[in-house]
Amino acid sequence: MESNEREPAEAAAAPAGPPIDPPVVAAAAAPVPSARPPADLPVAPPVEPPAEAAVEPPVDRAAPPRAPGIAGLSAPYRVVTALALAAVGLAACGHLALVFLHVAPSNTVSKQHAQTVDDWIYPEFEQNWKLFAPNPLQQNIAVEVRAEVRSTLGGEPVPVGWRDLSAEDGAAIRHSLLPSHTRQNELRRAWDFFTGSHDEDNKPIGERGELSEQYLRRIALNRLTEDGSVRGEIIRIQLRSATRSVAAPPWSDEKTDTQTYYRELPWWTL
Repeated sequence: MESNEREPAEAAAAPAGPPIDPPVVAAAAAPVPSARPPADLPVAPPVEPPAEAAVEPPVDRAAPPRAPGIAGLSAPYRVVTALALAAVGLAACGHLALVFLHVAPSNTVSKQHAQTVDDWIYPEFEQNWKLFAPNPLQQNIAVEVRAEVRSTLGGEPVPVGWRDLSAEDGAAIRHSLLPSHTRQNELRRAWDFFTGSHDEDNKPIGERGELSEQYLRRIALNRLTEDGSVRGEIIRIQLRSATRSVAAPPWSDEKTDTQTYYRELPWWTL
């Protein structure tokens, strides 16, 4: 009896709605997509992005910096300043030129403008010194030599003409990149040594006079024999100086005596 009564009760508990298909069945029932690709759709032209508006740089409202120096002035002030500087420069150059002529040794320019130089220098700018000491030479002094030569034993001495030693020294150093110090100074210094230690009658003053005479004699004798131009026995030699003042420039009114003056020394027996 208990088993029969339970069966209707279990049947009554069953759901009355239609049965629900499982998920597998539902997926199988879905339509299968076709393997043929769809037709190509029309492609729309690319849309260009709108052009960006030009960005203007920020405007600096501050005033521009002022240029340094004269360039920062206005045009009229620049003209005035340039004229003032030019006037100061010319005045400084003129002052230096007049002071130079005052302290320089006496020359053609200083003699021609002596009054102008003195009016400017005295009394405010007076100078008590000179630019050069001693004064530069304004004369050309050439030293010449001649000799008496005996060509044969027991023969009479034959005089040889004057030979300009200073001109030979000048030709040896002219246009030379490395001129000889001996050619430049030996003969000139020897002649200055001689004239400074002898009186107007060519007599030596003390031992220095005798030494200068021997020194000058050896130089002249060496010049006569070093090149072989004098053949034979040199019996005696004589030297002289040829002095001529440098002519004034063409634009000067100064008158210069350009005549050549000679100072002959006595014959020196060897």
